[in-house]
Amino acid sequence: MRSGVKVAIVGGVFVVVAGGVGYGGYNLWNGINGGADVGSRSGTGEKRSGPVTEDEVTGTAEEFLAAWAAGESDRAAQLTNNPVEAGPAVLGHREGARVSKAVITPGPAVGAKVPFTVSATVTYEGTSKPWTYTSELTVVRGLTTGRPLVDWSPAVIHPKLTKGSSLRTGAAKTAAIKAVDRKGLELTKEKYPSLGPILDQLREKYGARTGGQPGIETWVESATEGVPNTTLVTLAQGRPGTLKTTIDADAQAAAERAVKRFGQASVVAIKPSTGEIRAVANAPAQGYNTAFLGKQAPGSTLKIVTAALLLEKGLVAADRPTECPKNVTYYGTTFRNLKYFELGDVPFSKSFAESCNTAFIKKIDEVGDDEALGKEARDVFGIGLNNWKTGIDSFDGSIPAETRGEAAAQYIGQGTVQMNVLNIASITATAKNGTFKQPFLVARSLDDRPFAEAARSLPGPVARQLRDMMRLTATSGTGAEAMAGVRGDKGAKTGSAEVGGQTTSNSWFAGFAGDLAAAAVVQAGGHGGDAAGPLVASVLKAG
Repeated sequence: MRSGVKVAIVGGVFVVVAGGVGYGGYNLWNGINGGADVGSRSGTGEKRSGPVTEDEVTGTAEEFLAAWAAGESDRAAQLTNNPVEAGPAVLGHREGARVSKAVITPGPAVGAKVPFTVSATVTYEGTSKPWTYTSELTVVRGLTTGRPLVDWSPAVIHPKLTKGSSLRTGAAKTAAIKAVDRKGLELTKEKYPSLGPILDQLREKYGARTGGQPGIETWVESATEGVPNTTLVTLAQGRPGTLKTTIDADAQAAAERAVKRFGQASVVAIKPSTGEIRAVANAPAQGYNTAFLGKQAPGSTLKIVTAALLLEKGLVAADRPTECPKNVTYYGTTFRNLKYFELGDVPFSKSFAESCNTAFIKKIDEVGDDEALGKEARDVFGIGLNNWKTGIDSFDGSIPAETRGEAAAQYIGQGTVQMNVLNIASITATAKNGTFKQPFLVARSLDDRPFAEAARSLPGPVARQLRDMMRLTATSGTGAEAMAGVRGDKGAKTGSAEVGGQTTSNSWFAGFAGDLAAAAVVQAGGHGGDAAGPLVASVLKAG
């Protein structure tokens, strides 16, 4: 075995070290397996079938990791089921990320999976920094050869790598930012995990405008437009520029705590009078920003918009009786209330507060325009304008033109309606304020970007009735239990929505308290007041 390469068993764990002079064209293979055919483990070349064995899993993992650590990208690639993609990725770990040393320590196999730890050193222009992380690989049997092979995925090399992305070390493209909340308190991804992807986007978009000096870093170069690069290691600090956001640290901390109680949940809080985003949190925290980019049916929280439409048309009034039967049919599609409840002829405010689906569906004939709901959403609530400029990527919501049964389903937030909690929080904020204010995370003065504007405000009498019905929901309707601990002027709307035939509905909730509005969704959380309601309430109390 050549100088500078060590292969040993340390504490019962296979360890490969390529050190000293760094990576090189080291050949470990005869020293490891004597050149035996990997497919047979016996050197006979006999094609095997069936599940991989424990020995095949362990041996293949060791050989792949040894080749990787020694810098033999071609040999490592041949030990995978996709050598065309694996080879450049393994080579990129050494050359793109500038890894000068690597110690790869496999853990005990769990079935066909082998976890491992990479302890590396990255070096750029005389500056070095340690880099340690964990990943895992899976061994499968090759379809044509019967050999045990590493099931290739870029995440084998690093868990944040995806198809087309790559590792890079060098001078950072933009300066780091010191993001601060509205009061000047620093916001970090360590303290507020949900802000991690958001801070990455803000840095990429505004780093050059904050007056900072770029440092030297190792990062994942994104392959997807709109997805920012992810910094992995900082070799040399630059000088971060300060970026002020609209986030409120107290509300953000409450949002982070609240979503952590669930496997999948999102929440957004907005200041109705200005559109400033006070908090945004997701569970899981890292990755896709579901709060801003999600596209799902929001259930009865959309009745805020439907009620505004019916009030504007004069078809209902908060204190005027409206029928709430068990079920109703529109063009062959039957709609019912939860557990088939009925209220009879009651004030429309009661139907709103108790979330009576049929009271809303029965009015669609009188509206006389199947596309009216989408127009109301765009013209008054700013939904579907496709021009929000929040400061990062976001989806404005959509209520596409439909007819008959699909149009009726939209009245109760089902069917083809697509929203996220940013949209529903904004709808709630518009109901509270009376006028749509485009949500935003950083001031428009930073880049002079245009803000979206709705065509008109809610008429005064409509806005007052809408707020009063939301207040009734929060004090004696379906949102009362969740909002019980929220003080002052408060309003709410619950919602639940089934997506893709799921057995338990997604829990949605929207609420306001004073000059703060919030919305949340908990995937498969059930009724809106059960899961999403307490989540929203905790953020409103903190804000």
